[in-house]
Amino acid sequence: MGWSKTSNIKIMNQNIKNVLWGVVMLTALAIGYAAISFVHSYGESIQPSSFRSFSVTGQGKAIAIPNVAEFTFTVITQGGKDVSSLQSQNTTAANKVISFVKSNGVADKDIQTQYYNVSPDYQTYSCNNTVVPQSYDVSSGGTVSSQTVVACPPASIVGYTVTQTVDVKIRDFTKIGDIMGGVVTNGANQVGQLSFTLDDQSAVQNQAEADAIAKAKTEAEEIAKAGGFTIGRLLNVQTGGNPYPVYNENQGIVPMASLSSAKAASTPAIQPGSEEVDMTVTLQYEIQ
Repeated sequence: MGWSKTSNIKIMNQNIKNVLWGVVMLTALAIGYAAISFVHSYGESIQPSSFRSFSVTGQGKAIAIPNVAEFTFTVITQGGKDVSSLQSQNTTAANKVISFVKSNGVADKDIQTQYYNVSPDYQTYSCNNTVVPQSYDVSSGGTVSSQTVVACPPASIVGYTVTQTVDVKIRDFTKIGDIMGGVVTNGANQVGQLSFTLDDQSAVQNQAEADAIAKAKTEAEEIAKAGGFTIGRLLNVQTGGNPYPVYNENQGIVPMASLSSAKAASTPAIQPGSEEVDMTVTLQYEIQ
């Protein structure tokens, strides 16, 4: 029995459908596999813990030698109620001290007014309320039968005080003693504590960090050699430690007695010293 032309066409169409369906399924499987591979690869890239890995820690140090000395001086002017006159006197006195500081090589950018204040001075009275008897009862032996209480007068403004504080940075340490002593002889009433700092703290921090990284890398290489494996990609970096030098708060303090004396120019030599900056770096590597 022979096949009709219609039957042949139906079989051909069915075969074509089967082929197309197979192609669609293969395409879907390929896309699915690619998606799974991408998700897996992406997951590994953002989750280093999925790798076989190990961590090493290095501690680095750097010596921080301060290049800036800093202190404050204060000019205080007290007087009557003429505030304008007091302010003028205070400004004149402060400018004299500032001129002296500048004459010793301190730049304008290193001199800054830190505090300026005008405050009233009060007259107060230290007294108790006064009892003034008004009449006596003779029959009761002279006891007070009525009285008037006289209170102390209220405090009153008798004048004003003008206070100006100026911050000074000294970069030539050979002049610290002369400048701090000279500000007193030129009109400053008070001199604040001397402190030391660095203009650029990041440079010392970077140096300590580089030292820590180098030590951590060396440690990683030694571990890999001992363990018989190869170091792979760097997966993570963590830093910590004390990146900023903290100088002893008692370093460089000039006694007020020496500054206020007639021999203020003979202030002691100032030694800024140095401080250590510590940095810790932890590196996590892939094991290959």
